[in-house]
Amino acid sequence: MSTIAPASTTGAQPMLARNVVHFVRLLRGAGLPMSPAHAVDALAALRWVGIERRDDVRAALAALVVSAPDERDVFDAAFDLFWRDPDWEGKLRALMLPKVKSGMPPPVRNNRLADALAARRQQKPPSGEGDPPDRSPRELVARVTFSSEEHLRHRDFDTLSADEWRTLRHLIRGQRVSLATEPTRRLKAASHGTHADLRASSRHAVRAGGDWMVWKYRAAVKRKPPLVLLLDISGSMSSYSRAVLYFCHALLQSRERLQVFLFGTRLTNATRALRERDPDVAIAALAEQVVDWSGGTRIGAALAEFNRRWARRVLAGRATVLLVTDGLDHEAIDVLDTEMARLARFAHRLVWLNPLLRFAEFSPKARGVQAILPHVDAHRPVHNLDSLAAFGRDFAHLTRTPRGRAPVSSTYPSAEGL
Repeated sequence: MSTIAPASTTGAQPMLARNVVHFVRLLRGAGLPMSPAHAVDALAALRWVGIERRDDVRAALAALVVSAPDERDVFDAAFDLFWRDPDWEGKLRALMLPKVKSGMPPPVRNNRLADALAARRQQKPPSGEGDPPDRSPRELVARVTFSSEEHLRHRDFDTLSADEWRTLRHLIRGQRVSLATEPTRRLKAASHGTHADLRASSRHAVRAGGDWMVWKYRAAVKRKPPLVLLLDISGSMSSYSRAVLYFCHALLQSRERLQVFLFGTRLTNATRALRERDPDVAIAALAEQVVDWSGGTRIGAALAEFNRRWARRVLAGRATVLLVTDGLDHEAIDVLDTEMARLARFAHRLVWLNPLLRFAEFSPKARGVQAILPHVDAHRPVHNLDSLAAFGRDFAHLTRTPRGRAPVSSTYPSAEGL
């Protein structure tokens, strides 16, 4: 096979160009930062490299579209699936050869690539390109219905099927939280402000011949306060914990100052594991590494370990603590009360995200709930996508409110039940 000729001399060029464009779209759907310029560069590179050797094409395309080491695995899997090897005869001969089973584990399935391929199959027209268009009139019947995504926004995380949970994971990943900024004591140069910069103004006056015609100012530097997440991964919180972890993964990928700690019967720092680019791989690895996942819970002991080992390190700089738990702990209640009071003194603000608030008749009757509630600044639900999105919208106000301990009745009216 010769090198690629211009489009005017061969009829295969338009088909190859369309395939390259579809391949770039597949990579973009799998999460790689692709643009139309990548497709143009890929076509230009193939004019010089040629398509005689499969390895040369793979290396040329990888050099153009891969910008990070963790993107190479996604690219290789997409290349093998999209540009399939036409040597079917060799594959058939290989099937008749004896097989030797090795002890190596199977390759990890890439969910982002599978979802991108599924989206392409749904967008593909049912008929071929060479078929004549059907001009016959058709009757369309449209019914007003709610979309499946809108329906899933109101569903409880604990009641979802496997297919519904797979769809909801992508909706959670798409959530973006605009964290509030707070002024610090540091100052920076500004065109206007409340702090006059006498040194800069005098230097400007010297350059202007002694005339103080222009004043320089300094303004307070604003930054986003750090976040610390304490997530309960006990059996009763398993579904809600996974949803919150997907939410936190999006925050970490947005370069937010976030520290994540998991606790059941012990405390685990999960921040480094969540920095993996693929959230499915990161959370699956966490579920295998954390030995107390979906087990029991000892909230007081976990908070005691956090206060002793991590609080002074991660709660500096007006940090906000997000405690995600149902509070159903029945042992060492005095320890839980003491450690919650200590945590409240360390943290600038303490917010409790409780899935039990999904019940309209929620009442703080459990001993663990009664021990936690007096020490929190806000009490919010986290049981479906709507509640998670509402918390993200309210987070800017939560970071600006003055510190004060509000009972649950001020936010959610308590009643008999639960």
